Amino acid sequence: MAACATTYFEAGLGWAARVQAHNAELMAQQAQRRRHARTPEIYFAKHFDNTRLVKAADPALVREMRVFSAAVAVLFSLIMVYGLQHFNAIESSYRVESEKQTVKQLREQNRQLRLSEAELTRPGRIDQEARQLGLAAPQPDQVVYPNSRPESSAPVLAQTVSPSPTAH
Repeated sequence: MAACATTYFEAGLGWAARVQAHNAELMAQQAQRRRHARTPEIYFAKHFDNTRLVKAADPALVREMRVFSAAVAVLFSLIMVYGLQHFNAIESSYRVESEKQTVKQLREQNRQLRLSEAELTRPGRIDQEARQLGLAAPQPDQVVYPNSRPESSAPVLAQTVSPSPTAH
């Protein structure tokens, strides 16, 4: 309808001329729009029947794949053996360090025990502890020396019998 409306400038043209000019203008715009627009593409699915096809055996390819598989298996085995040896070596070094620490602690404990033993067996300390407990020095007849022969009239608590040399 807007194309048919008469304006001040178009007053001299007839109705048919104005419609024809308007249609020409619209056709030019439509052609201009088509140049920049893409044509839609349509894809059709194609179904192929490959059930009758049979794969031909290739002995060279089979041999090549077997050699490749064997090479990969050997390489994997070597890597795994190396890895296991490496981790065992690391674990052993940790174990050795742990044992070294244990030996160091035991040596220190042994040194402490020897110092403690030396302190406890000191004769002056033993005499002092004995006096605190109320013990007195032994009388001369109370002392028995092991390398002397006992008197025959004295009571015997225990006697050792040595085997005779002819009793074989």
